[in-house]
Amino acid sequence: MRHIAIIGSGPAGYYTAEAAQKAFGDDLRVDIFDLMPVPYGLIRTGVAPDHQSIKGVSRRYEKVALTDNVRFAGNVMLGRDVSLDELRGLYDAVVLATGAPKDRELGISGQDLGNVFGSAAFVGWYNGHPQFTDLNPDLSGKTAVVIGMGNVALDVARILAKTRCEFAGSDIVSHALEAICASKLERIVILGRRGPHQIMMTPKELGELGHLERACPHVSPGDLPDEAEDALLEPGLRKSVTILRQFAAIPEHIRAEKPIAIEFAFFAQPVELHGDGKVQEIVVEQTALVRGRAQGTGQRGTIKADMVVSCIGYRTVPIAGVPFDERAGHFANDEGRILPGIYCVGWARRGPSGTIGTNRPDGYSIIDRITEDMASGALGSADKKGREGFDLLARERGLDVVTFRDWKKIEEAEEKLAREGAPREKFVDVAAMIRAKD
Repeated sequence: MRHIAIIGSGPAGYYTAEAAQKAFGDDLRVDIFDLMPVPYGLIRTGVAPDHQSIKGVSRRYEKVALTDNVRFAGNVMLGRDVSLDELRGLYDAVVLATGAPKDRELGISGQDLGNVFGSAAFVGWYNGHPQFTDLNPDLSGKTAVVIGMGNVALDVARILAKTRCEFAGSDIVSHALEAICASKLERIVILGRRGPHQIMMTPKELGELGHLERACPHVSPGDLPDEAEDALLEPGLRKSVTILRQFAAIPEHIRAEKPIAIEFAFFAQPVELHGDGKVQEIVVEQTALVRGRAQGTGQRGTIKADMVVSCIGYRTVPIAGVPFDERAGHFANDEGRILPGIYCVGWARRGPSGTIGTNRPDGYSIIDRITEDMASGALGSADKKGREGFDLLARERGLDVVTFRDWKKIEEAEEKLAREGAPREKFVDVAAMIRAKD
C-alpha cells in the first residue's frame, strides 16, 4: 500500500488525487489536508460569487472525495497541528497544493494607507473567507480604483457595480451584499500599465461589463491601436479587443443614463498613493510600450481614489525548510519535484497562471513523477503508516479533524440558511463551521 498526502484541497489538490486514483487503483490511500474545515480552495473563496457555473466543477471533486481511498482532512494546519517532517515520515509522498493565497505587493509609497486592499483580501471578503470577514471596506466614497488588467480586476469592478437584483442566484455573503448595495460609488477606474493589446481579460468576462444595470464601461478611442493591428492577435485576445472597441463606441447619451462609470485607464502605472490615514488619490505615470514592455514617460497625473484594490497577482506562502523562489513567488522545483518525497502542483508549482482546468494536466503530471520515483526506489519501500499513523497522531494531539462527510453537514446547514434565490449562505468563521458539523 502506498500513501500520499496532499496539502490543499483546491482544484490542483483534487486533480492530483484523481490522477493518483487512476494510477494506483486500490493500492493507494490519499489524504487531502486543508487548514479550513471546508474544501475546494479558490472554487469556494476565489471564483466570483455570480459565476456559479464555474463553481460546478466541485461536483467532479466530490466524486473523488467520496471514494474509499481518498479522504478530506480539514481543519488541519501544516506547522501548527502537524509538521512537514512528520508527514514525510508517514507518507510516501507529500504534494504541496497550497496555491498562491498571498497578494503581490504594489511596492509603492502609500500602499499601507487605509481602504487599500489586495485582491486576495477583497475577493475573500465578499466570498466569505474567514480570514477577511472583518475587512470592512469603506464604500461611501465616489471613486474606486482597481489596479490590474486581468479577470480578477474585472471581477472586482463588476461586483462593485452590481445591483441587489443582479446578485440573484449568487452566493455572495450577506455582509458584502449589504455593503455593496449601500455604496455611493459613481466611478470605477480599471488601471493598467500597458494597452488594449496586452490585457489578460477573457471575452466572456469582459463582455459582462456591457450588460450591467447601473454601470456602463468607458474606453477612450484614443487608447485603441489601429484596428488593422488586431489581426495579429490570438483569437481570444482579438475578441476581447473587439469588445473594448464596442465599449469605446457607446454613445455618450447611453453612458449618461447609468450612474456608475467603469473607466479603462490604459498606459498608466501607479506611482504613489496619497491620503491622510486613508487613501484619497493615486499618482499615475503615463507609460509607453518599448518592445512590448511598459516604460514610464515621466508625465504624471492624479486620480481621485476613495478606495484602491490591487489585482496584480499572487504569491505562494513559503514553508519552513522548503526551497522557495522569491522572485517567482512559488516553491523552487524541477517539474514539480522539490526534495525527495516532496512535490508541488498548481499555482504552488508554476505561479498564478492558467484556468481551473490547467490544474488537471498539472496534477496528472506530478503523479507521473511520483510513480517514476517509486519505481526507481527513490521513495523507499511501501512500509509507511500513512492514514493510520496520522490518525494516531491526531488523537494524541486532540485535533478536531473535519472529514468530507462532516463538510456535507456544513454544506447542508449553509443551504438551509440561504436567502431567497441564493444557493447558500456561507459561514464566515471557522467556529460556526465546526458547530454546524457537530
